[in-house]
Amino acid sequence: QVQLVESGGGLVQAGASLRLSCAASGRTFSTYAMGWFRQAPGKEREFLAAIIWSAGNTGYADSVKGRFTISRDKAKNTVYLQMNNLKPEDTAVYYCGSSRSSGKYDYWGQGTQVTVSS
Repeated sequence: QVQLVESGGGLVQAGASLRLSCAASGRTFSTYAMGWFRQAPGKEREFLAAIIWSAGNTGYADSVKGRFTISRDKAKNTVYLQMNNLKPEDTAVYYCGSSRSSGKYDYWGQGTQVTVSS
């Protein structure tokens, strides 16, 4: 089992930045990749970004490319999402996920709320 705990959400104004953190514990040696997702009210969960844990390769959804950056600290078993130039449409609950193999996320955090006011 892997436990994930997100932090760093909050209420900000449009144009501001936030950095989300997701700390992993437990059987983290089996991690292939970690990713960030979000879910706004009434919408499906949306993929944002992912990072291959060992190599550091990253991938992004078009909706956040150029504004959001995913990174990881292997020593701290933590993945980050730096979010710049936030917009009201970025308002959502943000989740991190952990994957043991390509294409499937096996573990999820509890989520952290991000609210962007106009």
